[in-house]
Amino acid sequence: MEITVERREGRNVTVVAVAGSVDGATAAALVASFRGEVGGGAVRLVGDFSRVDYTSSAGLRALLETVKETRQRGGDLRLAAVQPDVLRVLDLAGFTNILKLFADVEQAVASFPD
Repeated sequence: MEITVERREGRNVTVVAVAGSVDGATAAALVASFRGEVGGGAVRLVGDFSRVDYTSSAGLRALLETVKETRQRGGDLRLAAVQPDVLRVLDLAGFTNILKLFADVEQAVASFPD
């Protein structure tokens, strides 16, 4: 799994792009990345999932922990470009009712108020 972080200063949004599988072996790295951003004050996060091909329950826990933390701090975690196989897992787990999903990163970034 690969994680890259990009700050969108004009919108005060941080995009966390994830590539590969999010599973028991890699979820800890994703949690650490999200925690680092939130701990540094970045509470308006977009998870770019355009290159995530699989997520396990460990990945779901990482998302749930992050969305709770960002919302407690007045922000949110939004997902962009979720691939069909991952979307199916999110839907079956009820996460499509918890997370806000967008077709692409630009829409997700723009969804945060100014």
